[in-house]
Amino acid sequence: MEVLEENEEEERREEELMKALEISDELHDIETKLSVDQVCVPSDVSDFDWSSIDISQLPSSYKTNSPREKKVLRIADHYLQQYTHLCPDRKPLFLYPVNECGVKKFVSTTVRPTLLPYTELYHWDGCASFVCDYLTMKPLKSPLTPPSSLYSPTTILKYQRGNCFDFSVLLCSMLIGAGYDAYCVNGYATQDICSLDETLEVCPLLRKPQEVPKEITKKPNKYRVKSLPDLQSKFELQQEAKKKAETEATHKNKERGEEEVMEMEKPTRDPLYGLRVHAWVLVLSGKREVPEPFFINPFTGNSHSTMDEHFLGIESVWNHKNYWVNMQDCRNGCKDLIFDLGDTVRWEIMLSETYKPLQMLLDAEEENELFDRNMDDTEDDEEEEKDTSFAMPPTWVAPIQISPREFETRCSQGKKVIMYKKAKLEKWAPYLNKNGLVKRLTVYADLRCTEVVEVKEWFKNREDMLDMRELNKKTQLTTEYFSPGHLLGLKVHIYKSMEPETERVMEFYHESRVDGLQKRAENATEIKEYFVGRDDFKYFQHTEFGKRRKKICVAGTRTDTNSRPIVQMKECFHRNLEKPADEDVAERVFLITEDMIQLTYHLKDKYITASKKEFFKPTENYRKQSEIMTPEMCITYQKNAMEDEFPVHEEQDLDYLAPFLIQIGYPEKMTKRQALRLRDDCLTDFKNRLIAKANIIQARFEKEVEELKKKNQQFQENQSQLSREEEAAFLADYSETMFRIHILALRLNREKQTAPQKYLALEEKLRKDPRLSVYLSHD
Repeated sequence: MEVLEENEEEERREEELMKALEISDELHDIETKLSVDQVCVPSDVSDFDWSSIDISQLPSSYKTNSPREKKVLRIADHYLQQYTHLCPDRKPLFLYPVNECGVKKFVSTTVRPTLLPYTELYHWDGCASFVCDYLTMKPLKSPLTPPSSLYSPTTILKYQRGNCFDFSVLLCSMLIGAGYDAYCVNGYATQDICSLDETLEVCPLLRKPQEVPKEITKKPNKYRVKSLPDLQSKFELQQEAKKKAETEATHKNKERGEEEVMEMEKPTRDPLYGLRVHAWVLVLSGKREVPEPFFINPFTGNSHSTMDEHFLGIESVWNHKNYWVNMQDCRNGCKDLIFDLGDTVRWEIMLSETYKPLQMLLDAEEENELFDRNMDDTEDDEEEEKDTSFAMPPTWVAPIQISPREFETRCSQGKKVIMYKKAKLEKWAPYLNKNGLVKRLTVYADLRCTEVVEVKEWFKNREDMLDMRELNKKTQLTTEYFSPGHLLGLKVHIYKSMEPETERVMEFYHESRVDGLQKRAENATEIKEYFVGRDDFKYFQHTEFGKRRKKICVAGTRTDTNSRPIVQMKECFHRNLEKPADEDVAERVFLITEDMIQLTYHLKDKYITASKKEFFKPTENYRKQSEIMTPEMCITYQKNAMEDEFPVHEEQDLDYLAPFLIQIGYPEKMTKRQALRLRDDCLTDFKNRLIAKANIIQARFEKEVEELKKKNQQFQENQSQLSREEEAAFLADYSETMFRIHILALRLNREKQTAPQKYLALEEKLRKDPRLSVYLSHD
């Protein structure tokens, strides 16, 4: 009866197996139909024939098994039989695929820990980046089962291609050699992970780190200072509110459009979801200061959390020492898995120091049935039970070596292209391109990647130290970034084209320049230059150009003199505390067309105007008759501490016509036309001075008001933290500032009232001047 029951049980299991095979065949047919359209495979990979590789020169360890390898294969076979009996619903384990020579090799012996002599490969991200760049992805023949073969890392490196298991074994070998606690994983993942389809993923170079907003709690103010009246226009506020509402409406419409696009971009339902086999690398915590376990996708080199939804389950893991089977529930993917390989309930180990039966839920009857069925092989079982206590055989793989040339070349055939969501990333080996280009990222506006928005390029090993270049197709602006060491100390260069007189902005490493130039912005009509750390305290220079002259070819030269003439040049200087303020130049202006130099000195404390000097270039006739520079050629305005006006004695001795007579060469006799011009020029200049003085007072008034607002705001924010002395000091400073604002308002009002009177007084004085009265009496 027991024999009949066993036969019936076996027949029932065979029927279930046949049904499972039928379902597997149906899924295989579906996979075959989908693989053509859904798997991203480079054309050169699909055409490669692995059966044509040369194995004649491979070591003998590739072609035969040592006694210890044969023992571990027998143990693995017995392990697989028990596993299949106890877990009939699970897929067969990936234990001993054949290698490139057709010889069965246990997967742990295919891992060869290797530390390569390159600094970049001392860290996990460098190893992962090298593997994903150096190898070309080859998809599994069937997405539902592990491969029937597993080639050595040396062969995979030689031909620079492989499937996910090949990638994982190579990467795991490098990570273990670098000191990481790494394991190869046989499991299940989503379609985009298995097929290296990143067309719906954002390029890592475009991802922005999330900023966590800081909550700022303000304590209630103990004291309140009366705020200044609101001087903003209500009409302007209404216009700003209207623009803000329009912007918000546009933003909402944009968000709706983005939501619709996101719905369109969602991947279609995968009929093989949860069944697609994939291999990746698990890195456990402990060694190399790894804080927590994480996954590495060998196809991309990216790290993932063990709770990532793209990884759907694990069958087994292994390294060069042992093999573990996952006994945990994977219905929720890998989220709930505990990666404590020492836990024999969750992870069933194959080799142990003292042999024990599989740590599974076995009752006595199942153990007896298993024992009765294997009575004929009792002696072999006993031998294998003893064998489980020995260590894993050494690897059969030859030493992994990568030459410097291979390490530098990286990508297969020197180039690799990766398609992301609305982006394309291209990589080249160093020195492959003459211009030093090693990486290019092209950003598109649409999913079909037809409309280019931006192009970013990275360079290496260039003489001009160019690191990166960005081209914005919308603005047509090109931005170049340089490392220190450029001949001119260039740091950033922004331009639209390389044609002359094109608008451009340049930033420099000012520490490496003698002139301390930090930034230069230029176009066809002007150049602005900013300086840092100069001995002469200059920090800004502005040069203006006029219209281009007619093209004139000069004999005996290769160039033509059709450049734009300089109209004006202005230089600004910081305060030099070693000099008095009224002797320290703050601004120097060269008025080229007017043959004049204007000097403005720094402002003393509590003064509202600064001292000035103006120098005039004498005419040719005057230079022949007199010295080059005389007091008449300079007008000086020296500020006064009390009245801030010209002193009376200086005003009486001041000759208003002197600078204008210089321009016409001090003629002994004047025509009426010259006299009228002198009068008009003098009045115009005086009018401009009055306006400039009023503007200075107005600017000072506005600056004091703005500073008062800032001080008030700072006091409101920090009032609760201030001591009584600090509050008293603030109130005193507040009162003094209000007093200065009041005085400035009075002076500005006085200037507006007295300016017309001063103008009329000068006009009357000029009319009575003996040098002009003869000509102006009949005017």
